[in-house]
Amino acid sequence: MPDRDIKSPIWHPETVEDVFDHTYKEKEGPKPPTVIVWRNVLLMAFLHTGALYGLVLFPSASVLTWIWFLACFVFSALGVTAGAHRLWSRRSYKASLPLRIFLAFANSMGFQNDIYEWSRDHRVHHKYSETDADPHNAVRGFFFSHIGWLLVRKHPDVIEKGRKLELSDLKADKVVMFQRRFYKSSVLLMCFFVPTFVPWYVWGESLWVAYFVPAVLRYALVLNATWLVNSAAHMWGNRPYDSSINPRENRFVAFSAIGEGFHNYHHTFPFDYATSEFGCKLNLTTCFIDLMCFLGLAREPKRVSREAALARAQRTGDGSHRTG
Repeated sequence: MPDRDIKSPIWHPETVEDVFDHTYKEKEGPKPPTVIVWRNVLLMAFLHTGALYGLVLFPSASVLTWIWFLACFVFSALGVTAGAHRLWSRRSYKASLPLRIFLAFANSMGFQNDIYEWSRDHRVHHKYSETDADPHNAVRGFFFSHIGWLLVRKHPDVIEKGRKLELSDLKADKVVMFQRRFYKSSVLLMCFFVPTFVPWYVWGESLWVAYFVPAVLRYALVLNATWLVNSAAHMWGNRPYDSSINPRENRFVAFSAIGEGFHNYHHTFPFDYATSEFGCKLNLTTCFIDLMCFLGLAREPKRVSREAALARAQRTGDGSHRTG
């Protein structure tokens, strides 16, 4: 599959607006008070308690339920990685209508806010990374960047900068706006009903196990795998492409988040569809997009050349780059 060689992807005309803004300055003086959203705290507590119970039930599930659990995990993760992230947030490739519908359903199973809101927050994250305007600012610590940011009110700068972003491409996508309109219903259907109903109805799994394993436990694991990109991949690992930024190359996160852990590369070349110099290596999402291109359901993947990545590593990396 041919790659598009973009030596300076940050200058691409349709994406220049939402790359890192060096002109942003945090406001001087005391920070705004932290306001806890207790509803979210309780919901997350219930979810993770249910997930722990699902872990206890996991050995009692049938082999078919284990397979279904894994299938739901990958499907819902792709809705975030290949869908909300690489397609709609980063615009790193183009997808046909059937693929966009498929990814929208997968995204609803992932239940991490609708595509429009997820993409808006992710663009703010890239544009103002590690500042007060970053929704999950890793400078505020592991807990905040992992889950804490969802348990408190957003910093005023996050809201302000999010409102100023150009999001016309998302608003023009009928699949994105349809999912946003019916998001709650789609989440009930895809995140909870379908994962529970199929094993119970098709092969007679216990309804109790079917709910707590492929629905609740799977959902919590996908959430935490995604959150590790915001937390662990901003704290632990090497920085071979740009040592001046926090995001790191973290292979454990890349494995758990099906390819999203090569974060120093991703923040250096944010519009590369593979988010990694090494293509499909530990990167199931890239393999999926390659397959969709082969089948004619996706096209025009943006790719940074190996030479450009190596040159950037030699110029700004921490010396840890490997050529193999």
